[in-house]
Amino acid sequence: MRIKVISPDIITYGAMVIGGVLREKGYDVSISRFIEDTDTDILLFSLYSTQHLFDDRIKKAIKSQKERGGRCYIGGPVSSHPAMVLGELSPDAVVVGEGEVTTPRLVRDGPSPGIQGVAYRGEDGMLNCGPSPPAPMERPLPLIPSDIGAQNVRGANVYIETHRGCIGGCGFCQVPRYFGQEIRSRSIESILTEVQAFKDAGAHRISISGGTGSLYASEQGRMNVPAFVELLAGIAGIMGRKNLSSPDIRVDCITDEVLDAIRDYTIGWVFFGIESGSETILKKMRKGATVDQVREAVTRCRDHGLKVAGSFIVGYPGETQHDYQKTKDLIEELSLDDVFVSAAEPIPGTPLADLVLSTPSDENPVYVPHTGEYKALGLSVAEARAFDLMLHADLNKPVFSMADDRTFDLYLAEVRKQGSDIRRATECILRYSE
Repeated sequence: MRIKVISPDIITYGAMVIGGVLREKGYDVSISRFIEDTDTDILLFSLYSTQHLFDDRIKKAIKSQKERGGRCYIGGPVSSHPAMVLGELSPDAVVVGEGEVTTPRLVRDGPSPGIQGVAYRGEDGMLNCGPSPPAPMERPLPLIPSDIGAQNVRGANVYIETHRGCIGGCGFCQVPRYFGQEIRSRSIESILTEVQAFKDAGAHRISISGGTGSLYASEQGRMNVPAFVELLAGIAGIMGRKNLSSPDIRVDCITDEVLDAIRDYTIGWVFFGIESGSETILKKMRKGATVDQVREAVTRCRDHGLKVAGSFIVGYPGETQHDYQKTKDLIEELSLDDVFVSAAEPIPGTPLADLVLSTPSDENPVYVPHTGEYKALGLSVAEARAFDLMLHADLNKPVFSMADDRTFDLYLAEVRKQGSDIRRATECILRYSE
């Protein structure tokens, strides 16, 4: 049986893992980032963004596959709301949650009530067999594409998974809802074997992921610092210290030893999800961290010779101009080395999505027209704040960066796209929640 795995535009690690699992079962499996009409028995889409549900290229490929008599299944993070996937894309079935156990059964037998972790249309409407069982953390090597060295995901060729789960409960994040809050870690031996395979296939920079990198091998919420240090040292021994990054860490999940290991074995950057300078909004986000903890974490990173980047979310339902000003003030105070700004996007299955559903559009910042200094640009409040914060962050980086017309236009196009995407996702969630 021939199976084609497509991960649109970027071949995600999850898609490679599923490809490897199916290959180990004896199937003829190929993997691609290109959405194309292809002659195969099963077309398996691995979708990581809600925006994929509106992609005409994907819809056309699914339609062609079904017209030929082939089967089409969809998995990935979009599966957290299977009714949306079935309604927008009409595949034969959706793999709900982790796919390592469910996907081989679905490929072999087709959708049926006996397969946990599958949703599909039956005679009486959608049949949802519940989430997939938790996958074992030891598995076959991923199906690595031959051009992995040409892929760029935030500076790395691939983000490999060291563990699943996150002790946090951020309301905008899908990780604890998709993988749970219990940490499940892979063995260092299997990770290093995989890293070597990626290097042999042409990867030259690797990043590690898993929600919060320093939670690797932790138990009951307590970090296993020696294991994390050993992990970074082992990967750096294969890839080289300038070819490894371990960016995503919570401000309350660092120690001196963790920061020293990041300095000694990686490119020397830490990426914090700071999100807001307002304690009120941080509580609404369920962030579980305070502004003072952010300040302390940034100071400690710099004491260890590390560069610090931060992400911020604006336009969260309930965010006032006073809350937003606190975020601007914090960026000015911290003078971060890099800043990433986004408007609040409701990902299906998260508390933020529930909050958006209960917020009238005339109170949702992504719909409310901006009436301040950017009024002539026709932006919403959320878009205007994102645009303003991008410009403000550039002015407050350690290395001064003056915004020119090109930067202005790039940021303006970015926030307009964010706003359009978020409104489209919001309306889709509303449509399938009625």
